[in-house]
Amino acid sequence: MNTHYLAPHETYELHELLTFKNLCLTKSTTMSGLAQDQELKSILQQDATKTRDQIQRIQEFMTNRGEQTQ
Repeated sequence: MNTHYLAPHETYELHELLTFKNLCLTKSTTMSGLAQDQELKSILQQDATKTRDQIQRIQEFMTNRGEQTQ
């Protein structure tokens, strides 16, 4: 079933998830700049990259309003 909208509670939950992911991105980016250990710095940079991708996917999903492309 294709829906062309998101229910209000779904929009709210996606907004909360997006807010959380933005906070995670800010923290990982900030901490990677402060980290002295190269392995930790690498982990934080990888996390920031993955989180940016996740944010982009959530934004695309919200922009498409839950439409499924088939």
